[in-house]
Amino acid sequence: MENREDSPAYEQVPTPPERGLLHIWKSAGPSEELCLERVLLSRPVLQVTLGEHHGLLLTQGSQVYSFGELLWRDLSIPLSAPVLEESLLGKSVVRVAAGGFHCGALSEQGNVYMWGENTAGQCGLTEKGTVTNTTVSEPCPVSVVDSEVVPPAVVRVMDLACGREHSLALSSQNELWAWGSGCQLGLVTNNFPVWRPQKVEHLAGRHVIQVACGAYHSLALVRSLLPQNTTQRPPEKKERGQSPHSSVTEREESFAVDDAHYCPLGVELTEVLIGEHCLLPLSALHSQTTPRRKGPRRRLHPVGRSAGSSPGSGAGSCPYSGDGKSSTTQMLPQLDGHADNLTQTDGRPVSHPLSCWGANKNSAFPDEMELQNLLQKLSGHSLEMQPVSGPGDTDSLSSQTSDDSCVSSTPSTDLLISSNSGVSGPYSSSPVCLEEVRLCLEAEKKALQGQKSSSLTNIHQKGKTAGNRRRSLPGTPTHGRNGSPRRRRPCACRPSSASRTQAAASEEAGDGLPSMETEVWSWGRGSEGQLGHGDQLARLQPLCIKSLTGEEVIKVAAGSHHSLALSAQCKVYSWGSNMCGQLGHGNSPVTVPQQAKLSDGLRVWDVSAGQSHSLLLADGDCVQPILLYCGQHQDSLSGQSKRSHQSQRSCQRSPSRAEIYSVRPTLLPLCMEMGYISSVRCGGQSCAVLADQNVMGFISAIHELASRERHFYCWLSNTRKLLLTPLRNREGVCPTLGEPCTHLFFSLCESFVRLSIMIGRHATSLSYFLHDVQGRDVTSLLLLTHTDDFQDIYKEYCSALGNFQVMGGFQSLHKLSLEFLGSQRSMLAQLCVPNQAVSGDADLVSLLYWPLEQLHQYSRVLLKLAACYDVLTEEYQYLHQGCGQYESLSLSLLRRKKEAETTFVFWKSHSGKNTEVLRLPQRRVVCESSNRSLTLQKAGRFSNHWFILFNDALVHTQFSTHHVYPLTCLWVKPVTEDTSGLYAIKITCPEESFTLVASTPQEKNKWLRSLNQAVDQVLGGGGQGSSPGVTAISRTASYTFTGEGRFKDAHYTGGWLAGRVHGRGTMKWPDGRTYTGNFKNGLEDGYGESVMPDKVLNKPDSYQGQWRDGKIHGFGKYKYASGEVYEGCFYEGQRHGYGMLSSGKQARTSSSVFIGQWIQDRKTGYGVYDDITRGEKYMGMWLDDQRNGSAVVVTQYGVYFEGTFKENKMIGPGLLLSDDDTAFHGDFSDDWTVNGKGVLSLANGDCLEGLFSGEWSTGLKVTGTYTKPAADEPENKERNSLFRLGQYLVPSAQRWGCVFTECWSRLGCDAAGRGERSTAWENIAVTITTAQRHSPNLSRSQSKALESLEFIPPQGEAVTTANFDNIRRYFIKACETPIHPLGWLVETLVTVYRMTYVGVGSNRRLLRQAVQEVQAYLTHFYCLVRFLFPGLPEDGGIIPDPPASPTKSRHNSNIEGIVVVSCSSLLLPLLLPRLYPPLFTLYSLQEEQEEAQYWERILRLNKQPDQSLLSFLGVQEKFWPVWMSILGEKKQIVSSSKDACFVSAVETLQQISTTFTPSDKLMVIQKTFEELTQEVKPMLDGDFLWCMDDLLPLFLYVVLRARIRNLGAEVNLIEDLMDPNVQHGEMGLMFTTLKACYIQIQHESTL
Repeated sequence: MENREDSPAYEQVPTPPERGLLHIWKSAGPSEELCLERVLLSRPVLQVTLGEHHGLLLTQGSQVYSFGELLWRDLSIPLSAPVLEESLLGKSVVRVAAGGFHCGALSEQGNVYMWGENTAGQCGLTEKGTVTNTTVSEPCPVSVVDSEVVPPAVVRVMDLACGREHSLALSSQNELWAWGSGCQLGLVTNNFPVWRPQKVEHLAGRHVIQVACGAYHSLALVRSLLPQNTTQRPPEKKERGQSPHSSVTEREESFAVDDAHYCPLGVELTEVLIGEHCLLPLSALHSQTTPRRKGPRRRLHPVGRSAGSSPGSGAGSCPYSGDGKSSTTQMLPQLDGHADNLTQTDGRPVSHPLSCWGANKNSAFPDEMELQNLLQKLSGHSLEMQPVSGPGDTDSLSSQTSDDSCVSSTPSTDLLISSNSGVSGPYSSSPVCLEEVRLCLEAEKKALQGQKSSSLTNIHQKGKTAGNRRRSLPGTPTHGRNGSPRRRRPCACRPSSASRTQAAASEEAGDGLPSMETEVWSWGRGSEGQLGHGDQLARLQPLCIKSLTGEEVIKVAAGSHHSLALSAQCKVYSWGSNMCGQLGHGNSPVTVPQQAKLSDGLRVWDVSAGQSHSLLLADGDCVQPILLYCGQHQDSLSGQSKRSHQSQRSCQRSPSRAEIYSVRPTLLPLCMEMGYISSVRCGGQSCAVLADQNVMGFISAIHELASRERHFYCWLSNTRKLLLTPLRNREGVCPTLGEPCTHLFFSLCESFVRLSIMIGRHATSLSYFLHDVQGRDVTSLLLLTHTDDFQDIYKEYCSALGNFQVMGGFQSLHKLSLEFLGSQRSMLAQLCVPNQAVSGDADLVSLLYWPLEQLHQYSRVLLKLAACYDVLTEEYQYLHQGCGQYESLSLSLLRRKKEAETTFVFWKSHSGKNTEVLRLPQRRVVCESSNRSLTLQKAGRFSNHWFILFNDALVHTQFSTHHVYPLTCLWVKPVTEDTSGLYAIKITCPEESFTLVASTPQEKNKWLRSLNQAVDQVLGGGGQGSSPGVTAISRTASYTFTGEGRFKDAHYTGGWLAGRVHGRGTMKWPDGRTYTGNFKNGLEDGYGESVMPDKVLNKPDSYQGQWRDGKIHGFGKYKYASGEVYEGCFYEGQRHGYGMLSSGKQARTSSSVFIGQWIQDRKTGYGVYDDITRGEKYMGMWLDDQRNGSAVVVTQYGVYFEGTFKENKMIGPGLLLSDDDTAFHGDFSDDWTVNGKGVLSLANGDCLEGLFSGEWSTGLKVTGTYTKPAADEPENKERNSLFRLGQYLVPSAQRWGCVFTECWSRLGCDAAGRGERSTAWENIAVTITTAQRHSPNLSRSQSKALESLEFIPPQGEAVTTANFDNIRRYFIKACETPIHPLGWLVETLVTVYRMTYVGVGSNRRLLRQAVQEVQAYLTHFYCLVRFLFPGLPEDGGIIPDPPASPTKSRHNSNIEGIVVVSCSSLLLPLLLPRLYPPLFTLYSLQEEQEEAQYWERILRLNKQPDQSLLSFLGVQEKFWPVWMSILGEKKQIVSSSKDACFVSAVETLQQISTTFTPSDKLMVIQKTFEELTQEVKPMLDGDFLWCMDDLLPLFLYVVLRARIRNLGAEVNLIEDLMDPNVQHGEMGLMFTTLKACYIQIQHESTL
């Protein structure tokens, strides 16, 4: 103790002594003579734990103190001066545990430290010790390692428990680890001691919440699991009155035995074979058992023992009884020869326990004969008849002591259930036949069929097995390692106490609430019945105590030879040794849990068990907790001999039965002097409590909150069991209540159960909070962290209760309760709250409304707690906010209660068939005009108008008719007073409007306020203090139209504005029509999606696109039921403007696509029709869905026709060319039918002129002249003009006007260039904003592109080179974004171009037409650009470029300080890359013959070596390279070298095929010349200029070596689309050189 000041922990300022006060006293002796000791320490005590003769204290600052008989150090430390465990300083200890004669500590990091006696391995294999150590004098770390994982991992421990010869650790994964000796470890091993912690495999995968150790037995509180195997049950007949909701309230009351809880390795006898043909049940053996021997137990001193077994223990089983108890075999001598016929639980034979021991090589008895002699002596003792039947207790200090037998002397049945599960009264144990168990199982499973989910219920929790009772509990049990609950990390400077670990362990992983769906498992020695399985057998592995399943156990405690369990309903269950009355009921041993006898009004919330006594902490009449004591009241202990630190110790005699003890737990008056007790602890013969003083009322407020909540939960449980469940399960409930009220009653029961579960879990959480009130933060109270859950459950319950009351259910329920209760009405009196009498219908109403008063108590207590903090602290803010929320909810629910009562009285006074149709469960009356305070304007003199305002509707009743106006679609507007003097209110509804006239201004204001508040509340507002006329004009609501019109019988959900459909919504018609989209002023307007069923084809039409004034208007996509799809423009419901119609093969015999112009739903104007079935493509004019006017037709066989059409036929002059260049020009009368004059030109030049008739494909009849031209005949220009292409083409400028018209309309212009520029930019901005708002799935790049388009370059000022680049960049982004009007235009132009020239349209004779079409695109597009940016010059205009300006566009020609701007330089880079594939294909087809010649020369000439080819081409030798570079190394070029000269120039020229625009291709040519010049320069003088004679042969070599396919197409494309401004410049000359090379290669003979 002298080192306290030196320890680091003492440097902290100790907290005031009002917290963590410790009181310890000896349990034996009369209560008035108890010697109470108060331990005075400078720091608050966080935890105390007691062993047999010693104890440990954990104080603030993680300091551990020891006191008592420390035999491992040969010290006796008085309680008044405990000694500090200095070796634990700095270890951040958060938990301590004391076993019989050893100690344990747990650090914040989950490390375990053990010290004390280690004869049985209970301290483990420490780092400093070895197997031979019998004591560990100082705390040493014990590693808990999981060797099953790879690599092995250290297990983090969060709880610790110690017995006499064993220790248990609970990991953060909620798995159990054990070490020490004996069957109480629960391990599958027969080698003891177990030095290293091993996992209890039988509980692996289970969520262990808490553990407790007795002397030689263990208890575990485990969360219930989902059923592993559920068998399919046949449907059972539903009895009369049975509801489909029969899942919640009745299932808690059923009880069944679940065989899955049996441990397969547990020792259990169900029946014993007598003789050969007789089975004797164990219950029948009870009368044959020999009474137990009175007196001290005999010690067994084995001669020797193996190194792997503990003293006195059998291998794999508990030590044989040494207390004189006989086994069943010894009691029944006639069974000696039939030991092999003993059966286990599953009917398999059990080997004789004696033979089992004798065959074990590791037995503690090496000599079998000596063992037999010893057994005979023991059997002789056990057969002695003694008058007293109770055994003595054993308080052994030696690990060699064995006090239990594997076979009990007083066996009884395992199938025991409670005969009285009510609120009070002891349990009576009685055998139950298997038939009753089966019936219980069936009832339980049947109750699960109608299960419903609740707001706090995890869906995975449904369908529990019969052994689990709380089926509707929230949360899901977690299996294995993934089941670690969410825990609050303790602060290093304020370590957790024992209760914190327990509270954290009991939290649900899902919602942070403690679980009440638990099971109690036990194992170890059971000679005193302390395992609770209905017998006195030992269990080698954990086994579930079936009678406690479903009892909501929240804590277990283990004494030396008895056990305690505390339920959430504040009940205490006890079993085991009752020698001193420590069980609190009766004076005989019990082997199954029975309820302790507590006085009425006492609610226990903490328990602890010692050697022969129990201590209970309970709520009494006041807020301050009280102590209850069970055990002996007179010291009957014999003298105790001192223990030495050696392994040889003297034996302590067992105390005889206490002569004075009470049946019930008795009150200890001294508890009132201790303060507010937070936890109790027993150990050995001592008791200890931790208490707090009431500082500023904080402690009392917390205790008051917890006490009220526990009392509230007990009341809820009793009400459910005594009242709701019996009424609900009664057969006559449905006929008595009626169908509507029955469902409402079942919903009320469901809500009541959910409320009860929430309160139970909250009460449990508060008990855990009190156990660790020093280490907990007040802001962690569930009332503050789960406010929404509390409010939702209370609101749901209040609504269910009000609905049942409004429908008059309590009157019928009262009659049913009288029939049910009868003479037992005193049971109902137990449930009545104070100041309530049992007389009449109102009792049930006030009884079930009483839970709502708890909300005010929450508010009051939170206000008390807030008063303990400064107003600036975070705790005060949380508490004050919570106080306001619960008080507001309390007032709100009280108003709902009053509304329900008023509504019930209203229906009672206005009962009748006419009004009964208006009576709905959720409907509440607000006010009504029965006193003629309100009437209809311009009503008749004798008319009768009655207005009733409900919380959901305004009802206008006239005689026997009702008009119901939902408040969600009702608009209220006061009519200003005029000369008429009427006090009027205008009511607007979706289909009608009317005016109400009040009798007085007061009545008008009253109705106006009531209407506005009701509308505000039904729309989601508070309904409080709304000013007249302030209710939302714009809202979202649902409505079903009834009047005539377009919306007749349609149901609408969406936005409204002043009584009209407005905003986004969904309209559904009964015939299947639906519309989802935007509305404006009651009509569809904006973007919308519609589905219209087609009854003939049994498929729906669907449309997605724009609407205006209720009609399809704008751009959209229409899918017809026939399979056709139209995507384009509409005008007032008709296809109008640009559009594309495609029909599939499924719906029609032919498949086709039309793209072009529509007028009034018909094809009119220019369009392209691709008849896929016939293989023809029509490109021309249309009129009223018929081909009419100039057109071109191409076929898949290469036939080309251009001419005129009329009435869908080829009529008039036309030109027809076949694939072999045969041409015909003449008159046509039908498709492909010639009739009239014409000229036929053959491919060889021959000509036939005359009259033609017949179809082209079948043969022609000719009357005319055949001409074969002579070789020297001059060219016939007149005839050639007849076969000139393009005579009957539609001019390119007129082809796609509909596309550009649509783009102009999107900019807000009526026609090209006619409109306001500002309006155009506004439309662009609206389009972009709308896309951002209604397209949440845009990619990141798309979103960035839209954001960049929000910045518009200045369009009003003069264009300079600086802002011209900004304009160009803007157009690039706009054209890449389809949402932008210009981007849509580019996308559409690409579509129509590909539709025209891809597929059948890939005809070489369409090349000129395709090129002209591209040029027309540029012209139209540039008009749009100049409209948006008027500062741009006309096509080919110039922009002055300041000399200092660094900005130059590579697409524009820079000529001495000026920039030339043309449509091709600005727009071609945007369009041509998208149009390039079909266009270049046409060029390739056009130059096919020339390309073949060119390629043949290329292949032949490239066979020559470089020098040979250079010589052949006439390149001067001064230009011949001498060296070539290969990977940086120079090598000389020899005559055989190939592809070694001018490599960089060749590779540069090859890039021409990778570019698209003429400007880019010209740049490649220019770079090629530059590379060529760079390679030639080193060979010549510095000043060098090319001349064509030198350049052409050299460039010809580069072209040959480049081997460019389709070079002719490349040349022609550049020539056709080149910017005219560069034709005569340097680039023009370079292009001319390339063209000359191409032509010269074609005519190789000139080379």
